[in-house]
Amino acid sequence: MSLVLASASPRRRELLARIGVEPAETDPADIDETPRSGELPRDYAMRMAAEKAAAVAPRHPGSPVLAADTVVAAGRRILAKTEDEGEARDCLALLSGRRHRVLSAVTLIDATGQARHRLSTTIVTFKRLTDAEIAAYLARGEWRGKAGGYAIQGFAEAWVRFLAGSHSGVIGLPLYETRTLLESAGYPLG
Repeated sequence: MSLVLASASPRRRELLARIGVEPAETDPADIDETPRSGELPRDYAMRMAAEKAAAVAPRHPGSPVLAADTVVAAGRRILAKTEDEGEARDCLALLSGRRHRVLSAVTLIDATGQARHRLSTTIVTFKRLTDAEIAAYLARGEWRGKAGGYAIQGFAEAWVRFLAGSHSGVIGLPLYETRTLLESAGYPLG
């Protein structure tokens, strides 16, 4: 079976390689990722993964399509992928010294068109960040395009006081849930 990854994320490809999966192709979904009014972070993550998979699957009939979405949530608030330094600064200031959730949803549409879904919830607590630490992190540029304004696989990992759940889910693809989905669809794993 030739798996299609509905993502342009190099991190997701790297994570898949950790479980012996090499997608035959990447085909990013081009969908509207705007949260709906009042939409909760969990529902948003699940909807985004499902919609990405559904958008890509018709372009690859007979091939399994894997899609994922990762959301950083502070309470009921969805922290978007940061596009500018001000957004990143605001996110990091909000997360400083507090606990937040990272929801990573995965959808697999198998070769028959059946959709399967999984969700990973990880609790992360950052140390209290100083203005100087935030400024230094922003200067590194790791925040660009990252949900919540940080990349746990980079320098921000040194701020994590507590983590309960999937480290790979915080990076962008929860490997346990992904492997379970692939196995349930009969995808050959190493």
